[in-house]
Amino acid sequence: MPGGQRRLLAFIMVLSYSRRIFLRFFYDARLPNFLAGHAQAFSFFGGVPRTLLYDNLKSAVLERKDTAIRFHPRLTALAKHYGFLARPVAPYRGNEKGRVERAIRYLRSSFFPLRASWTLEALNRDALLWCKGIASERPWPQDRRRSVEQAYREERGHLLPLPDEPFPSHERLPAKLRRSPYIRFDANRYSVPHDRIDRVLDVVADLARIRVFDRGELVATHRRCWGKGQTVENPAHIDALWQAKRRARVHAGQDRLSRAVPRAQELLSALARRQRHLTTAVARLLEMLDAYGRDELRTAIEEALESGSPHPEAVRLILDRRLRARHEPPPIPVRLPDNPKVRDLSVIPHRLQDYDPHDDPEEAS
Repeated sequence: MPGGQRRLLAFIMVLSYSRRIFLRFFYDARLPNFLAGHAQAFSFFGGVPRTLLYDNLKSAVLERKDTAIRFHPRLTALAKHYGFLARPVAPYRGNEKGRVERAIRYLRSSFFPLRASWTLEALNRDALLWCKGIASERPWPQDRRRSVEQAYREERGHLLPLPDEPFPSHERLPAKLRRSPYIRFDANRYSVPHDRIDRVLDVVADLARIRVFDRGELVATHRRCWGKGQTVENPAHIDALWQAKRRARVHAGQDRLSRAVPRAQELLSALARRQRHLTTAVARLLEMLDAYGRDELRTAIEEALESGSPHPEAVRLILDRRLRARHEPPPIPVRLPDNPKVRDLSVIPHRLQDYDPHDDPEEAS
């Protein structure tokens, strides 16, 4: 692939008799993609070859001792599902895989030259057109008066029929949620509902999407991202998380207000009966608590309740009136962020005597 692009790998399957080619590109050669390539190739051919030859691929052959071979169990399950015989190529027998190697040479000279786009979507779109068009219309090696497509029509009747359902080639693995509502998969992060924290979820991934299950319940679906270090989010997950944090802040604010001024809860209850917005009321009362102090706010709330005016605006008017009666300037609140590292920061003042006196040039003269 050209420089700067993520490396792409080609999956190629060639029918032995007709030489018809199936070509598909993937981002890696991991087993799920290897199995998906089989399912897509069989669908393209409209049937299943009776025997498939494999080179000593790690995706296919786990262990080999002379003639003793241990295939990957997922490949064995794939072969059982489609009914074909999986057979490895004998060592040092290049003639057994000559059809594939010649197809690769043909691919390099016929498909890749003068390409304008190297994205996965463009490659797979063009690969399908190439397989159905140029590659199928080329002369058949056994009789160049006929095309590969004509030979394929003869061969198709000898292929095994396709099963009712394709083989499930998806990838499945557990994901432990820690403190944030995101699961990690294949170097990327995907959002999940915030109420699934501290659980082990099941991630099911295929070539197109990521699905997340919690004890069999589908809780999140995302389009699969093939980049690295990306964060994929569902806006509904983020909105629900924001609403939950907002409610938590309101409850925390109410607890702080009730501890400072117990009768504040009585005022909030009166507001609730009048269908007033409690979130705004709590925020305003907390601002008054920070600006005027606990004792002043307690006195103002008690007066507002006794006068039958349980509203933050009435409390503010009482505070302002009491302030003017004492001939004091209005308070200037210091607004600090919610970060506890800032709010709980302790600053130790230094003695002014520790600093050198500033020399006045006029006094020095």
